[in-house]
Amino acid sequence: MIDSLAAAALSGASTEELLAEPVPADYFAAHLHRGDRALFDGTADRDVRRSIRLGRVPMPELAPDEVLVAVMASSINYNTVWSAMFEPVSTFDLLGRFAREGGHAGRHNLDHQVIGSDGSGVVVRTGAGVRHWRPGDHVVISPAYVDDQEPATHGDGMLGERQRAWGYETNFGGLAHYSIVRVSQLLPKPAHLSWEEAASFTLCAGTAYRMLVGAHGARIKQGDIVLIWGATGGLGAFAVQLVKNGGGIPVGIVGSEQKVELARRMGCDVVVNRQLFGIPDDDQDPVERAVAVGKRLGKIIRAEVGEDPHVAFDYVGQETFGTSVFVVRRGGTVVTCGSSTGYRHYFDNRYLWMNLKKIIGSHVANLQEQWECNRLFDLGRLTPVLSRTYPLAEVGAAARLVQRNEHLGKIGVLCLAPRTGLGITDPEARQRHGEERMALWHSAGGRDDRA
Repeated sequence: MIDSLAAAALSGASTEELLAEPVPADYFAAHLHRGDRALFDGTADRDVRRSIRLGRVPMPELAPDEVLVAVMASSINYNTVWSAMFEPVSTFDLLGRFAREGGHAGRHNLDHQVIGSDGSGVVVRTGAGVRHWRPGDHVVISPAYVDDQEPATHGDGMLGERQRAWGYETNFGGLAHYSIVRVSQLLPKPAHLSWEEAASFTLCAGTAYRMLVGAHGARIKQGDIVLIWGATGGLGAFAVQLVKNGGGIPVGIVGSEQKVELARRMGCDVVVNRQLFGIPDDDQDPVERAVAVGKRLGKIIRAEVGEDPHVAFDYVGQETFGTSVFVVRRGGTVVTCGSSTGYRHYFDNRYLWMNLKKIIGSHVANLQEQWECNRLFDLGRLTPVLSRTYPLAEVGAAARLVQRNEHLGKIGVLCLAPRTGLGITDPEARQRHGEERMALWHSAGGRDDRA
């Protein structure tokens, strides 16, 4: 059973009707427990289905610059997997560090952490300092949790020392019936998308936008050849779209023949199956291994397009980074936002400095970048890459798919929304933008919707 405020939000209630309903004292959420931090000690497989709990948690108070969102849908990101594995660090340590700032930050340091860094839903309450949003607004939530009183934030929201990833470095994340977020995280939900589609792109698409298009990333231009590792994953699939939209040449690296076909249908000009271009022995020196793979990969790319890549889009990390540094052309750029296979990167620095290459570190996206990226979805220039959707009750199974890299695109989670396909308020725009583009991902993932 859901409470009366959630029911009102689901029914499309007005501002006045939402304000007339009481805020519940607790709510249903996927969460971790501080006492489980040693759960995986001595265990090789940190199966996140064991650590992600489901149940009711207390409703926190609202700060003046925050809103309470009735969450209709969310999705799984790899940071949720990290949280649930309690590595590379326990996020309870991050919550404790946040709480030391005092004030409302102290609310976050609890024995439970509500996880999740994507979300779509309905604003149901606003703090006293909120000016531009009101109850009843349909929103998507950016994961960038910034301090607007920090000077660096006004130059670039991601440069502030107190910037955090919502639902990872903060509490009250999106895999729940409600979430508390700062007003600076809100964006208008594209009206032609369903709740689960809209909840699937803010973290990955915003991150890819900053890496490739924004002023702080690689700044791709027409004709640029862009090497995209994991081209059919959440980040990679948005990177392919952004490169193609910008007149570039996406070169997708994938891990199976099924993914090869999907990457081609997405628009990759060149697709390379990692299993076929020959990966040297894992016992080989990692620098020599990276160069050997780079030589083989570079030969394949030059045979297809006649040139080396301008940019390498790398979030895989340890397994790929040295190859990325080697394979980009003289003066080329490697842009990185993560290291899902390990944080220790090995590369031959001669190929970097003697060939005037650049490495750019990138993290999520500031509000302006998120706004511009969200606009591309609103215009139909970007399409969600949602392949499967699970109910919140099966969030552990959804996270396990991502943990084992057994997914394509993004995995959605229905929170308050009772089924898929709800929340579309502009069906004409959906028809105009092309239903078949989203159907590509539904068919690729088997559309195994569990809700």
